[in-house]
Order: sequence, then structure tokens, then C-alpha cells
Amino acid sequence: MDRSLLEKVGPFSWCIPQTGSMRVPAVIFADGALIDEMDDKVQQQLSNVARLPGIAKAAFAMPDAHWGYGFPIGGVAAFDPKQGGVVSAGGVGFDISCGVRLLTTTLTTLDIAQVNEALAHELSRGIPAGIGSRGRIVLDDDEMTQMLLGGARWAVEQGYGRHADLDRIEERGVMSGAEPNDVSEKARERQRHEMGTLGSGNHYLEVQRVDHIFDADVGRAFDLSMDQVVVMIHCGSRGLGHQVGTEYLREMALAAEECGLSLPDRELACAPIESELGKRYLGVMRAGINCAFANRQILTHLARRVFERFFPNADIDLLYDVSHNTCKEERHEIDGQMRELFVHRKGATRAFGPGSRDLPMDLAGVGQPVLIGGSMGTESYVLVGDKRSEQVALSSACHGAGRSMSRHQAARTWTGGSVKQELAERGIIIKSPSKRGIAEEAPGAYKDVGRIVRVAEDAGLARRVARLKPMICIKG
Repeated sequence: MDRSLLEKVGPFSWCIPQTGSMRVPAVIFADGALIDEMDDKVQQQLSNVARLPGIAKAAFAMPDAHWGYGFPIGGVAAFDPKQGGVVSAGGVGFDISCGVRLLTTTLTTLDIAQVNEALAHELSRGIPAGIGSRGRIVLDDDEMTQMLLGGARWAVEQGYGRHADLDRIEERGVMSGAEPNDVSEKARERQRHEMGTLGSGNHYLEVQRVDHIFDADVGRAFDLSMDQVVVMIHCGSRGLGHQVGTEYLREMALAAEECGLSLPDRELACAPIESELGKRYLGVMRAGINCAFANRQILTHLARRVFERFFPNADIDLLYDVSHNTCKEERHEIDGQMRELFVHRKGATRAFGPGSRDLPMDLAGVGQPVLIGGSMGTESYVLVGDKRSEQVALSSACHGAGRSMSRHQAARTWTGGSVKQELAERGIIIKSPSKRGIAEEAPGAYKDVGRIVRVAEDAGLARRVARLKPMICIKG
């Protein structure tokens, strides 16, 4: 990115000054190396987001930001409905409520080492993955409606998991305000056979070990310890979310003039929050969030069943589940006043600090677990929400490493076989139905996640708690 377009306003923050039709400034959290690695489209897209009606405070980009559709991935922006604020399908993304959950276990690295090949094989058999993957669950129309209303709670009531899991899921596993009846038949049909599936792209189920503890006190509160085995699940709302995004981006673009909106970029298609279209999208998007909650809950159940065959006495508990493609109604202090805002986080994670009423009682004094997934073969991280983040970036943090090259370029640079062999030599087992998918998700196609989380901590977005290293990765 061209530094001449930016003003450095802090050790780890850069400002795009408010010029022309920008309603607020834009802020990028990064060090110098990450700024130099970011493509110029991040600056262009973030400046365009800052032009949207009703935007509050600033448009933000997290340290892992890169070009996306409309909003940059890693983009955060909040809109005030009382000031004509908008909701943007491009600001949520196609994979609605794509997110990460982390399961803690009472197992150690040595336990896994004794069965790693067999465990990897059974996980790959038990966890459907890949483009168009289908699970064993088929929903009829009424079951689909109940799932879209009930989210993870519906899944638990169907026998997929435990009621205790719900306290450790964002929104307690159920997003209120969902309107399943407005979800199109095509979106429903795409999801009918996809519950309990990982899908493709950068989605995965990964068996990891705790490699380093940065904060011992928070680590204990999160039930994390050195050499402990954990399981990370990264996926979203599958075909339903993608279909919803496709439909509403088109409808919002066509309705922009009628809504009195002049879009700086057609990809920023949006609608006033208080409009019929805006309210309808929010209801359908919330149904998509519940779909993702239910999907990750079912995957958790499937993973537990596999582990129980090998380790019948092991405890496998949910630490937390948090989304990173959403629009949520939240209260934030702006210029000394509390305001009800609709916060878009696209490729960014909610990161509430200690004292938040949205956290379960046993975490409220510590802060929210912030789960940062690495790229295949690299480390992942557990962070904790920092009180500073409320003022810094609307209680938001990064969500992963962020791509440094396109999937097409990665597939031209590596082969699936070479990546798999390289990781095997490092003791990491990869299971995937697609060799091209492995090449597209090669670790070298992503930024340095360690640098990303260090910058996030130094910028006051969230604090590091633990580093996790992969042992088995089930890829789409």
C-alpha cells in the first residue's frame, strides 16, 4: 500500500484522512511491514465504506485486512439508524456467520501421537468436507424453519451436543430476530443436505496442541494448559449464506436509487436499516447466523463421537464460538454518548472485554475468548478481549492470517501433493478430498499470523493468551 495516502497516527495505526465525500476517517491497524504488504484496494475500499450514510466514528481495517467484495475482508464499520444508517450485504459477506469454535480436551500430545493416523482417517470419514459436500442430515421444510429460528439450541434439542455448550456460544447460540419465512426457496434447497458439513476453501477441523501460554491467569480461566490437545472448527452457513448474500447484493444494488442512495461502488450495495429491504435483509441474515451456529454445533457432535471411539473417558468441552461475518446491533460509546449501532464485521471478530453483559458469568470477569485461525500448517491463537478495544475499534479484532495471494496464484505456485508432503515432514497430517484445494490453501499463500496477532495486541484490539500448533487438519 502506498504510505503517502496515509497518516501514521499511532505506533500501530494509520489514518486515511476524511476527504471529499468521506463522512468519517478510516483507520488501518498495522505495523509498517503489514502496511507495505497490503494491496492498495484495501485503502480504496475502506475509503468507500467511509462514504456510506450514517457511518459512526470511522471505518476500520484489522491487521489481516485484504481486498474483498465491497468491504475489505478485515473491515469493521458501524451505522446509526437514527442518522440514515445502512446495512450492507457486502459488509457482512457471502458466508454469513462464518466463524471459529474451540473445544478443549483432557488429552495430551502423547495421547494423539499413539493414534494419529487412525484418528485422522476416522475424522475425515466422519466430517463431510469439500465443494458440494453433503451430510447425513436432510431437513424438510418445517425442520429447516425450526433450525433457522433455533440455531445451536435447535441442534442441541435434536441431540447434537450438550445444553452446556450454549453458554459458550456468541448470542447463546441463537440469534434473535431471525425471519426464516423470508429465506428464499433456493437458499433453503442449497442447505437441505449440507448441515454438519465443512464445505471448501479455508474451512477446516483441526486437532491442535497448546504450544505456548502467553497469559497464565487467563489461560487457566480458559482451561488451557501446555501440551493440551484442542480442536478448532472453522466454517459457516454453507450454501444458504452464499445464496442469501447473492440475492440481497443484487436486490440492494437495483434498489439503491429508489432508496435515495448514491453508491461509491456497486459492490457496496446496501439499504437503509429502517427500510423494508433493510429490515428484511437483517431478518434473513440472522437466520443465516443461526444456520452457521447449528452447523458448527453438529460438527462438534460429530467430532466428539469420533474422539469417543479412541478416548471414551476424555472430556471435550466448548471454550467458545464466535462469528466473523455478521452485522450485530450493539451499544457503543461514540464521542461520550452511548448509541445503538449496527456493527458490520467482515472477516473481523467481536472482542468484548471484561465486564461485558454479553458474556457468560464465568467469563465476564476475564473477557471474551477471541479465536484466531491460522492457515493450514501454521499456528492458530487464542486471544482475550481487551477493555481498550471498545474505544479503539468498537470491540473488534482480527480473525486470521489474511491472504497474501489469490487462490489461483497459489494453485499455480504449489501442488497439493507437495504441500501435503511438506506438512507431513513436519508431523502434520492433512486430509482433504481436493488436491487443488490443498494447493489453494498453502500456508505460503497467507500472511504471518504471528505478526498479525502481535500487532492486534500492541494496537489494543485483544491480548494473546495461547498459541496452538496443528497436528491433524481436515480440509474442504
